[in-house]
Amino acid sequence: MRGLALWLVAVLMALLPVGASAQNVADPALRAKADSLIAILDGRGAYDAYFAASFREKVPKAQFATIAEKLKATLGPPQKIEMFTATSAWSADLTVGYARGTASVRLVIDPAAPHAATGLLITGTAPRDDSLAKLEAEFRALPGASGFGLYALGNGKPEPILEYRADVAAPLGSAFKLWVLAELARQVAADERHWADVVKVGAPSLPSGVLQTWPMGSPVTVQTLATMMISISDNTATDTLLTTLGRAKVDAMAEAAGGSVPVMTTREMFALKGDPALMKAWIAGSVDERRALLVDNAVKIATAKLDPTVFAGKPVAIDSVEWFASPSAMAGLLDRLRGADATTRAVLAVNAGVDPAIAKRFGYVGFKGGGEPGVLSLNYLVQAKDGRWYAATGNWHRIDDAVNEVRFAGLMGRALALLAAR
Repeated sequence: MRGLALWLVAVLMALLPVGASAQNVADPALRAKADSLIAILDGRGAYDAYFAASFREKVPKAQFATIAEKLKATLGPPQKIEMFTATSAWSADLTVGYARGTASVRLVIDPAAPHAATGLLITGTAPRDDSLAKLEAEFRALPGASGFGLYALGNGKPEPILEYRADVAAPLGSAFKLWVLAELARQVAADERHWADVVKVGAPSLPSGVLQTWPMGSPVTVQTLATMMISISDNTATDTLLTTLGRAKVDAMAEAAGGSVPVMTTREMFALKGDPALMKAWIAGSVDERRALLVDNAVKIATAKLDPTVFAGKPVAIDSVEWFASPSAMAGLLDRLRGADATTRAVLAVNAGVDPAIAKRFGYVGFKGGGEPGVLSLNYLVQAKDGRWYAATGNWHRIDDAVNEVRFAGLMGRALALLAAR
């Protein structure tokens, strides 16, 4: 199960150079490099001179040119740097102005002369004079199936601002982990469990995450598990936490939140998709039969050698062996998490999952996404600077092909920007 980390929306990515300053005061070379980016994006600049060899190895000139042409086709010619915010002496967040819109970019340069660019991340795009109507039109134009909802949160049920197929259940990917977090928050509130409780790491799943590389039985707190589950979508942390909380209780939370049951662990999902007989039985089974299937095959699943190539091709059973909920149900779940304790909200906010320039427009941003080939789901709980709370949740899936992560992340980023402007 792949999680969507903070820079999933990046088109291009390289590491911050060694020796970068922690001070948010830009070196003059950084500003000069930003200004000369316009020619590069327009196809007029010297690509080999602008970028360091380490970047060119990761992103060949032809690949970069394709990306730049797609941006121009969508937004028109690049014109100027409209916003420059230094994040260190050698890195900055930029808003690049195009004729018909803007692109959010993170630029990193080498501290050593001639200050070649070592990193460039395109984290989102937006048209000029964006609107909810334009956003909805682009969601409707996505191939396959999609849905989204923007909601104002208050004392009652989430109040829709804009919805499209918001009551249609869709595959969630790792966003199902919000059910696990909600059940943990409930148990903490009921004094059934405490954030400092120590448990042992369970059977390893496949990445994403890092706990699969730790020795089984390593002691960790439930807060550590929750933080890794949400911030880096750690699958082994998720499975350990789900088992600790109890499947029946997590199922009850998921069902109350409008989600599908039974709630598989990530290991179970990998095992089912890698075993044709088990997958066939799951697809044909009722809820009770699926629960029995997981119990009857518990040893087989726990000892199975998981195949990391199961997602190497096209989407695999995303309409059946998955976790499901609608955008409106996910908004209700986010609202439930809003009402949980401060630790729950802090865990949810470790990874904002959106362009930093957009995140800075809010007082709080909580996030969990999910994805696998053919599936994307992005879910945000945000608080405006004036104190008002909102939920933004969207999904996109297609059974015949992969989905474009950058395109979808850009749409959700625009949704947040529109909320921030309300």
